[in-house]
Parts: sequence; C-alpha cells; structure tokens
Amino acid sequence: MNPWVLLTLAGLLECAWALGLKYSDGFTRPIPSALTLIGATASFFMLAQAMKALPVGTAYAVWTGIGALGTAILAVYLFSEPVNALRVLGVGLIVAGIAALKLA
Repeated sequence: MNPWVLLTLAGLLECAWALGLKYSDGFTRPIPSALTLIGATASFFMLAQAMKALPVGTAYAVWTGIGALGTAILAVYLFSEPVNALRVLGVGLIVAGIAALKLA
C-alpha cells in the first residue's frame, strides 16, 4: 500500500485513540479503553509500515500533525472546546507544516 495512504490512516487512527482517551475516563470504562488500545496499536503499526518508505522525521511529524489537527477539530464538536483566534492560527500552522513536509 502507498506509504502516504498508510500514514494518513495512521494519523486518523491517532485522532480516534486520542479522543478515546477522553471517553475511557482514565481507563476506567472497559469498552472505550479497549477500543482506544486497539486504535493506538493499529495507528502505531501503520506508522511503522509507512516509515519503511518515508523519512522518519517526515513521517512522525505528519502523523502527529494529522492527529493534533483532527483531535483539535473534533474536540470542538464533541466536547464543546472553545474556539478563538489563537487556536485557529495554531491549527492553520499545523496544516501548513504538514503541507510543507509532504512537498519536501
């Protein structure tokens, strides 16, 4: 499979397990905890597969960027986290960084 596709899927799973941490309530809820651990394992596995073909610095930065971006956006909708100019700027910088790494 294309390493960029794997990396994108790994980043999306990072969003899922990061949000799962919230739903697991400190790993006190069994089903959300199990799903979080499964998502994290799958995310790490896909990241490792993508790193076979991509530079480690690029792959890791894109993976964390997708995870941070997706988690920040979804947290606004799922948990009513506040939106302000500085947060929007930060998310915009993450997107710009991901695009720059993809083009490099």
